[in-house]
Amino acid sequence: MAYYESVLVFRQDLTEPQVKEKAAKYTDVIKELGGDVKSTEFWGLKNLAYIIRKNRKAHYVMLNIELPGEQIAEYERRMRIDEDIIRFLNVRVHALSKTPSIMMKKSNEEAE
Repeated sequence: MAYYESVLVFRQDLTEPQVKEKAAKYTDVIKELGGDVKSTEFWGLKNLAYIIRKNRKAHYVMLNIELPGEQIAEYERRMRIDEDIIRFLNVRVHALSKTPSIMMKKSNEEAE
């Protein structure tokens, strides 16, 4: 099994509970494909660098997943079909980080 960091970018007009529901849906998809979600991070509503499909902001979610390499294409196909996802990025990594991502550290510092 391969390790991936999967970042999902959802439309700005979704509410936070809807984003969490969508993230749970993709967690179920990963389990259905024979993988496992090691951690989930909700980065919140952030400004986009440029307008994507009439969205100036988007909700970001990162999933650290373990998934068979041949199943990543099916996972990406399902994300491509979903109208609520405006962008996604899956990056294969050698090992998953046990510490929070840079984005989570940054938001924690802003909160303090």
